Amino acid sequence: MRIFLSLFLVWAFAGQVVAEQKAPPLKAAYSPQKVADGVFVIHGPKGVPSPENQGFMNNPAFVMTADGVVVIDPGSSVQVGEMVLAQIREMTDKPVVAVFDTHVHGDHWLGNQAILEAFPKVKIYAHPKMMERVEQGAGAHWLEVMMDMTKGATAGTRVVSANSPVDEGSVITIGEVAFHVLHDGKSHTDTDIMLHLPAKGVIFLGDNAGYGRMLRLNDGSFLGNIKNLNRALASGARVFVPGHGPTAGAEAATEYRDYLQTVYDGVKEYFEEDLSDFEIKPRLLPRLARWKDWTDFDSLVGSHVSLAYLEVEAAAF
Repeated sequence: MRIFLSLFLVWAFAGQVVAEQKAPPLKAAYSPQKVADGVFVIHGPKGVPSPENQGFMNNPAFVMTADGVVVIDPGSSVQVGEMVLAQIREMTDKPVVAVFDTHVHGDHWLGNQAILEAFPKVKIYAHPKMMERVEQGAGAHWLEVMMDMTKGATAGTRVVSANSPVDEGSVITIGEVAFHVLHDGKSHTDTDIMLHLPAKGVIFLGDNAGYGRMLRLNDGSFLGNIKNLNRALASGARVFVPGHGPTAGAEAATEYRDYLQTVYDGVKEYFEEDLSDFEIKPRLLPRLARWKDWTDFDSLVGSHVSLAYLEVEAAAF
């Protein structure tokens, strides 16, 4: 029995070591794009996490300031975070002094680990509700999601939560660059922040918008998301950085807003005719032809109709 137990412990320990081995760096080369003076975005692939993209599919960004570099959404894994750092080091030897995580979905912030390991004193900002969700298990959940969808390509990543809360009205000034935090209730989630940099003419939308790519809304609100995008459009920004898809002008916000509005208004109209969500979808598709070529349109439009139906139904009672 002792021999059996010893062999079991050796096997279990060996399995743990294998499970914790770090996966290789990203294979593909990703270069930052300058979108404004001192502001750079590394645009990730538009697809969902997969073995092919090694989990990289968001838009990490960084801002050069006199006091150091500020990173926004360092990505889905330690490997993505290390890629972001490597790109920064190609351009400057200044330290990373701050990170902003735009919301709780791990494809945007699990790269915190790489930043903290390189710069242990870095401040990582996020909404208090995001920090709470991570503590409640959202971080562990997203580790599992990324490992499963990438077949282990994110192995070695661990949860590193934000350490500095920010909320609506917070202004964090770093090296004379002011980062204005916008949070107005539930949008893509109830943890979202947008970052407006008036001096740069840039606003980071997080997953309040995808551009050329549909996003899940399981944790969000159509009306809240529309409201927040209208707020972003009223900010005076000239450059709009979506959570997924290319950086652009106002269209990076208006296109997704218009999609959400079209879905919600169509569902509301048919709901009032007493149709069910599965009856509504085929009737609504012709109105959505403008977005039919967006990545993940076919896989997500049905859930969008169902979620809008639930929101319309709740508003009716």
